[in-house]
Amino acid sequence: MVDLIIGGQKIRRGERKTFDIPLPSLYTHASVPMTVHAINGRQAGPRLFVCAAVHGDEINGIEIIRRLTQSPALRGMKGSLIAVPIVNVYGFVRHSRYLPDRRDLNRVFPGSEKGSLAGRLASTFMTEIVEKCSHGIDLHTAAIHRDNLPQIRATFSEGSETEALARAFGAPVILNADLRDGSLRAVAAERGIPLLVYEAGEALRYDEMSIRIGLRGIIRVMRKLGMIRAEANKRKRDLPESVIVRSSAWARSSKSGLLRSMVSLGAKVAKGDVLGAVSDPFYHSDEDIIAPNSGLIIGKTNLPIVTEGEAIFHIARFGKTDDAADVVEQYQAEFDPINDDFESLETPIV
Repeated sequence: MVDLIIGGQKIRRGERKTFDIPLPSLYTHASVPMTVHAINGRQAGPRLFVCAAVHGDEINGIEIIRRLTQSPALRGMKGSLIAVPIVNVYGFVRHSRYLPDRRDLNRVFPGSEKGSLAGRLASTFMTEIVEKCSHGIDLHTAAIHRDNLPQIRATFSEGSETEALARAFGAPVILNADLRDGSLRAVAAERGIPLLVYEAGEALRYDEMSIRIGLRGIIRVMRKLGMIRAEANKRKRDLPESVIVRSSAWARSSKSGLLRSMVSLGAKVAKGDVLGAVSDPFYHSDEDIIAPNSGLIIGKTNLPIVTEGEAIFHIARFGKTDDAADVVEQYQAEFDPINDDFESLETPIV
C-alpha cells in the first residue's frame, strides 16, 4: 500500500486528511476550492471515490457524504476512500445545475486543462480524483422541480463486477442505462473503472429516505469490495433484492396548462391509466395524461405549470410489475425515518 498524493497533498497509510484543491477564481478574485476528504487505510485495498454535486443544485449527496465520513463503519478500513462533497462549486454557490457559462459539467468529461471553465474543472477532477481510483460512486438527484425514486444507474453486462456492485448497493431499482457522451460514467467506463450513479430525490431539497438509502448503499458497496468489515449486527429483516428495469418511457403533456397529478412516486400503473390532468387556467378544458405503458413511476415533475410536450411521468417497465411494486413498498417502509434505525446517530431531516 502506497501513500496517496492528491492535489499535492500526501496522505500516508492510516492517515485521514481534509484539504482543498484550488480551482479558477471568481471574477471578484475570490478563491474557489474543491474540498476533498481522503482516508487512507493501513492495509491495501480498493480506492473508491464518492462524489456529489457534479450538478451544483443536487444536494442530497452532500449530506450523504457528510454522514459517510463520520460513520463508525469506516474504522479499520482497508484501501482508500476519496470523498468530494461538492464537485461543481460554481453551480452550488449559485443554486444552479450549471456552471456560470451555462455548461453542464456532466457533458464535458474528461475535460481539458486549457478548455472552458467546465472543461478545466472536469480535467482537474479526472486527474486528481478519478484516475487515482479503482471504483466510483456518483451521487445525483433529479433536476429542479423533478423527483426521482431512489435508483442506481449503471452500464453492465450480466455477471460483471459493475452489476455485482449495483446489486450490492441495494437501491430499490436498477437501470442498466446507456452511456452518454461526456458524462463521468462514460469516461470511467473507457478507463475500466466500475462506476455507479445513484439518483434520488429532487434538486435543492433534502429527502431523508433518499439520504438513508444512499448512505447504506455506499457502505454496502464498501463491504462488497472488502474495504470494511461485515455488519456485526444483522438488520431485523433482509430487504428484497433490487429489481432491474427492462426499459422506460416518459408520459408527456399534450397541452400547456396547470397539472393536477393523480399518482405518486413509486406507484404502480397500467397502460391507459389516467396519471393526471392538465387544465387551462382561463377556460374550462381538461386533457388527461395517459400512461403509455404499464410499470412503476420512478420519476415525476413536481411543478404544476407545464408546457406542451413536457415530460411529466417517468414509467419503468419490469418483467413482473407486481413484484417490483412490492420491492419499492418494502424499501419505503424500511427507510421511513420513523422505522429505520440504521443511522441512529443522526436526527432525521424533516
